[in-house]
Order: sequence, then C-alpha cells, then structure tokens
Amino acid sequence: MSRFLFCLLVVVLQSCASKEKVSLIVHNARVYTLDDSFSVQEAFAVKDGKILATGTSRDILERYGSDSILDAKGQPVFPGLIDAHCHFTGYATDMWKCELFGTKSFEEIIEKISAYAPNAPGEWIYGRGWDQNDWPGKQFPDKRRLDSLFPNRPVFLKRIDGHAALANQYALNLAGIHAGTKIPGGEVELKDGKLTGILIDNAMDELEKHIPLISDSLASRYFLKAQEECFSLGLTSVHDCGISERILHLVDKAQQSGLLKMKIFALLSDSASYYDRWLAKGPYKTERLHMGGFKLYADGALGSRGACLIDAYSDKKGWKGFLLRDSAYLNSVAAKLAGSNLQLCTHAIGDSGNRQVLRAYAKVLKPGNDRRWRIEHAQVVNPSDFHFFSDYNIIPSVQPTHATSDMYWVEERLGKERVTHAYAYQQLWKTNGWIPLGTDFPVEYISPFKTFYAAVQRRDAEGFPAGGFQAENGLRREQAIRGMTVWAAKAAFEEKQKGSLEKGKAADFIILNTDLMTCEPNRILSTQVLATYCNGERVYGKP
Repeated sequence: MSRFLFCLLVVVLQSCASKEKVSLIVHNARVYTLDDSFSVQEAFAVKDGKILATGTSRDILERYGSDSILDAKGQPVFPGLIDAHCHFTGYATDMWKCELFGTKSFEEIIEKISAYAPNAPGEWIYGRGWDQNDWPGKQFPDKRRLDSLFPNRPVFLKRIDGHAALANQYALNLAGIHAGTKIPGGEVELKDGKLTGILIDNAMDELEKHIPLISDSLASRYFLKAQEECFSLGLTSVHDCGISERILHLVDKAQQSGLLKMKIFALLSDSASYYDRWLAKGPYKTERLHMGGFKLYADGALGSRGACLIDAYSDKKGWKGFLLRDSAYLNSVAAKLAGSNLQLCTHAIGDSGNRQVLRAYAKVLKPGNDRRWRIEHAQVVNPSDFHFFSDYNIIPSVQPTHATSDMYWVEERLGKERVTHAYAYQQLWKTNGWIPLGTDFPVEYISPFKTFYAAVQRRDAEGFPAGGFQAENGLRREQAIRGMTVWAAKAAFEEKQKGSLEKGKAADFIILNTDLMTCEPNRILSTQVLATYCNGERVYGKP
C-alpha cells in the first residue's frame, strides 16, 4: 500500500472513531426549534431520549454517528404538540358511549340512540355531544320522546360542553330528582311546573354519579386507543384537567407498564377529601406523569347559559347564569393552596365568573409571583378586569376553537358591545407575553391543527367569516405554535424538560407534510403527521 493511501485510511478511521455514537440523527429537515430566537435548523442528534445537538446537516453528520439516521426529505419538523387543556382520560373512558357530535336535529339524536341501545354495554343509554345551537330553533329538547321509547331504562344524554344534559324520567327517578328539587350551582329545568329532563351543571352531576363506572381494565384499554389518536395528530403531551385519584392511579400504572407513552400533566378534580392529602404530599412526578394541582369550576358554559354574567343574557331577560360554587368557596380554596407548591386552575367563562376568580387569586397572590395559577377558558372578561392577569401573573389558558364554534350565536347571547371582550386572545396574550393553547377535547375536536387555524385565522373550515371573527384578537403564527408547545409546557412548569428542540430537552418531535409557518391558510386544516416521536422513540408513522 502506498504511503498516501495508508495516510488516507488512517484519517478516515480516525474520523469514524471520533464520532460520538447517538441513538438517532434527523437531517435534511426544516427544524423549528422554538428556542428564544425562533431559529430554524437542518438537523439534530438524539441521545438517551433527549436532544444532544442541533445544527446543519453537514455538522451533525460529521460529529455524530448512529445506526438510525432519518432523512426528513426537506419536510418541516416541530416539537411534539402539547394540548394545554383537554380531558384525555375522560375522552378515553367515554368511548363506550353513543357519540352525538355533529347532530343537526333532535330527531337525529333519537335515531342514533335507538340504534345504539340494543348493543349498549350496560343498562344505561349514555350519549355525549349534542348541541341545540346546531338545530332548527336552537331550543333545548325535552324528555317526552325518551320517556315513550325507553320507559324502563335510564337515558342520559350530555351536551357537547359537558355542562348540561337531557335525562328521561326513569333516570330522574333513580337519582331522586323531582319538580321541587333544588341543587346549588345547578338548574333543574321546569315548564308549566313539570320536569323537561334538562339538567344544568351541578344538577347534571347529581344524576351522573348514579351511572356505574367502567372497569379499570376497560378504562386502561381505552387510554391506549386515545393515545393512538393523539399520536396520529402530533400530540405528545396533554394537560388532563380535572381527574379523580382513581384515574390518576390507572394512568400511572399504565405508564409504568410501558404501554401508555403519552406524557400527562394532571389536575385533580375539586374534591374535599383530596386537599389535605395532596397538600401534605405535594406534586407527584414520574418521567411521563406530573400531577401538579387542582382544577375548579367557577361557572358553566355560554351554550347552556350557565356561564355567570355581570349583566343579564341578551337573549334571556333577567337571567345572568350562576356560579357553581360561591365566591367564599373560591376564596377558601385559593387561601388553602396559596402556601403550597400546587397550582390552582379554575374554569371561568362569563365575565362575572372570571371576575370572581381573578379577585380570589388576587387576595392571596403577590405581584411578581411565579405560581402560574391559571384561568381555564377566560372567554368573557370585563375590560376593567384584564389588569389582574398582569398584576398577579395569572395565566389565561384558552382554546381557540371555542371562538369559531360559538361565533355563529354568541352575539345573541352577549350583545354587540359585550361580545367584543370575548375570546380576546391577543389582548390576553399581551397581559403576560405568553399564552397556552388547548382544544378542550372532547368538547371540541381533538385536532391541534384546528386549534392553530382557529387561533390564527379566526374562521371555520369553509372560510367563514371572510375577514375572521374579531380578527384583531387572532394570534400570529409564531404565537400560536409557541402556545401549543413551549408555552403549554411552561403552563405546567415543564419548559425546561420539553416544548422546544433544544439541547437537554426531551426528543419529542413531529414531522409534517405542511409547513405551518409558511403555508397558505387553506392548507393548515389538511396537514398530516408523517411521524411522531416521543423521547426519541417513534410512536406513530412508518419506519
């Protein structure tokens, strides 16, 4: 061998030997790192489930070696998406129920549950997802048809927002609900002194507690089905808002088994028996599960007129909605959690509901705090109350598809002036300079691309309205994608672990067929996920 060839061989061998071995290299991509400067790279290396380095394709391939090298073929790569407000386990355990989403009339409801009833897994006929605002007349249904079709079997049909339901007489009898029943924080609807079957908020909950729970094994199987759907849509983490200790235990067990790979930030439901126990224990953390606080409800929803307003509904004279728990209770829970390291996240829709929560938080939080207490939804905020968010670092956690779902009828509910202070996402973003985004699935559809589109375009899938619904409060694309990644992580104190593709953070990422940052708006909703990776492991997509 000539001296030249020998020297060349030595250089090549030394080059190969000097490369650091990693588990995965992704190159030839458009990598949106979502770091502070919003830099775009070509490649990155993954080791031990974390991002080791980002850079040009040449740089990464020269410095690192791997048995798994992925050529992204120029496709965009984003951090794994995070849903900052949803009901992941509720969505999963609802899978045995009759789906009523998208129904256009009560007659269609009757057809669906009649077909479902013979094969229902239990005695109860349970449906979820109707919305009377999509029907002719937009009126609540009543139970008469249900009573005639199912006189000896309980029927419970929950509205899409989870804040109202229709029950038949057999179910009402089982729960002991009659025309004289009064339930604080809820409404048992009557017409001419008779039950209509409509139950709102706490009245609905009073009946629902009589429905038997599904088995632990079946619930765990449904978790995996929900996970599969989430991964196919690019979701690698979710904030599960308001779960029981039983469900928390089942999630932990499923994750420890290695089957449930979805990362979950959990908020426990408002239960008196939980507070002392968890105040003593504090947050619970594993690699994929983080129980970080509590989820409360201040009021109901606009669609069922349970949201609590300062002034009466424009389409229901004298009616202001109601608080589910009075302000004294909100104040007591806020005071209880103020000295802990647990978050408080409270559902508030109406301007009165939001005002009560903001004031309750302000009583115990100090200016400049970093507690990241959240208001979930913050849909209608009185102009004089926006300052509370910035004064006390209160985080508005919003779901953009609520605006585009409600825009067809919300002005009727609120009136022309008050509606201008609703779904004010850009104004809410300005209060703290960041805002987490979610879907609230199954109240809304699970797709995060609908979230992105609604946040940026403020239009429905048909492009209505042409200029966007209150377009001045739409978010910019960079704001929207941060709200679905690093800001969502920040809302759970997890921004140092995930949410961006930076050194030391989890290798949670997705490869898309559409560049959300540059594509035409009409392409956003047709975006497809080519692959989803969690901790560097492919959990969706072809090898």
